[in-house]
Amino acid sequence: MTCASPARDENMSILTSRRLKRPRPAAIPAHFSALWLALWLGAGCSRTSDAPSPAVGSEAPIEAEALERWSRAATAVEGGPVEVAEGAHGAVSSAELAASQVGIAVLRRGGNAVDAAVAVGFALGVTHPSAGNIGGGGFMLVRFPDGRSTALDYREVAPLRAHRDMYQSADGKPTTDSEFGPRAAGIPGVVAGLALAHRKYGTLPWADLVMPAVQLAREGVRLDAHHAEELSDVCASIALDRRDVPQEKTALLAATSSTLAIFQKPDHTPYRSGDLFRQPELAASLERIALEGPAAFYRGSLAREMVAKVTAMGGIWSESDLAEYRALERAPIAFSYRGHDIVAMPPPSAGGIILAQILTASEQLGLYAMPWDSIPRMHLYVEVLRRAFADRNRLIADPAFVSVPVAELMTRNYVSKRMADIDRSRATPSDHIEAGVPRDEPAHTTHFSIVDEAGTAVANTYTLNGDFGARVQIPGTGVTLNNEMDDFTAQVGAPNQFGLIQGEQNAIQPRKRMLSSMSPTIIAKQGKLRAIVGSPGGPTIISTVAQVVMQLVDTERSLDEAVRAPRLHHQWFPDQVWYEPSVSSELVSGLRALGHGVGSDGPIGHANCIEVDPRTGVVRAVADVFRYGGSAAAY
Repeated sequence: MTCASPARDENMSILTSRRLKRPRPAAIPAHFSALWLALWLGAGCSRTSDAPSPAVGSEAPIEAEALERWSRAATAVEGGPVEVAEGAHGAVSSAELAASQVGIAVLRRGGNAVDAAVAVGFALGVTHPSAGNIGGGGFMLVRFPDGRSTALDYREVAPLRAHRDMYQSADGKPTTDSEFGPRAAGIPGVVAGLALAHRKYGTLPWADLVMPAVQLAREGVRLDAHHAEELSDVCASIALDRRDVPQEKTALLAATSSTLAIFQKPDHTPYRSGDLFRQPELAASLERIALEGPAAFYRGSLAREMVAKVTAMGGIWSESDLAEYRALERAPIAFSYRGHDIVAMPPPSAGGIILAQILTASEQLGLYAMPWDSIPRMHLYVEVLRRAFADRNRLIADPAFVSVPVAELMTRNYVSKRMADIDRSRATPSDHIEAGVPRDEPAHTTHFSIVDEAGTAVANTYTLNGDFGARVQIPGTGVTLNNEMDDFTAQVGAPNQFGLIQGEQNAIQPRKRMLSSMSPTIIAKQGKLRAIVGSPGGPTIISTVAQVVMQLVDTERSLDEAVRAPRLHHQWFPDQVWYEPSVSSELVSGLRALGHGVGSDGPIGHANCIEVDPRTGVVRAVADVFRYGGSAAAY
């Protein structure tokens, strides 16, 4: 292997970056093992031989020249989050700087986009703990250079002891058990999903892709202002949660205390921007996964430890739940929009179907010909969302348990009939809208995008559901419990934490996958990759992705302009248009005059995306830094 200094590497692309004067993001860890250095120093290396990867755990001496090269590489990523990065070889856009740089290091080392996705997936579980922990689940979409694509489903599943009324009190009212504590947690799929992707489509050794996360957790990262604030906020929430825990639930109280000990400084004060954040227990769990393989999480001593402690806290996991979990490979949703080929996730994600409905309706109603921020256009867009989300909430669920009319919901004829009652001069009350196909009654997320030199593209969205999931870790493991069970219909007619009112088709059943809005999406035109799009945000994921896609296809805006643009959202119920503060007052007043209920919201979504310039072939990574930080990287 021949290395050159990143500052002098003639093979590096025209790397251009636009940096923002914002609080310094998570820095590179303070100390490095030989393996970690090998991955990172690969940022300045080109693979010229088939030499084997460094042995896991090797302690080769670190030469002064190597440290000097590392120092120069580290300096290159200082100075603030990177909004836009361009390159000719590969790119990553994610919610956190160090994770994006891990992905770039893997690509430079010779790994493909799937290798990089595995490494970024584990790294974000450390550096973006509100959403990326290995206790969650999600979806990965992969497009290959020859145009083939595949969808990997590693959504959580309900435990075997779960039942449809488990979140209803004796008087039939919904409880909060689906949001906080061990009963809120589905069986995690992150490790199995990343392992499936690696086994089928990866090229580098598994341990080499997990060990960067181990080192980030063990040696620590310096927090930026955004992540420090998230940790402070969740600690305040946990303190409130503890007030409602009965004193006899000693294991749960102890678990919340140990969780606070991880998310606060040793003196029990909040972390601040610039503080070093270490997670030694998570490092130990990740190292077992790296050295023993993904089965370590689902079988053996780690699995038994997790089940025992979740059970002690009052949860319903079993060893069989973990041992029998499987990530699945599915055929993606595929459709066209104005000369572009789009692939997206199938059920149990509603993202692909509903995105297809929104874009098809947009074309039929002529939204593409209207000024983007005009009142008539946004009125029609909201009316489309209103109808599409009625279908999402009533008709879509895990296809292993419910017959989802996928083909019918996506036909142009169906969409045309579905939108036929839109009044161009007046909002339709949501209580006048039902699902378009009759049926016998039955937020915190993160997205990253990667492309490699060969043109393989990965769109990955995964989640713990709410911020920090169920707001408790399994003691001694660093694994944060998700609260994905809240994505089931706990009670027909009762809203979940995102305000969604869902139908019987999404009722809780053992081993069922809960309905999702996660919408990793890939766009191609004339057989060539055009863009990778996705976002977190609960139900706002779909509307965020739709708005970014429409701006790329319908306007001449660049991806960074499309990502920065103000967003709004409607989801059928509650019957209200939510809009970002940057939306113009004229548009808000205009929608209100047409009969829409309107309400201001904070940032909507966090779209970390990539586009390929159709004229030059330059890869352009864009991070949605103005909303929740993040960082783009390319080479």
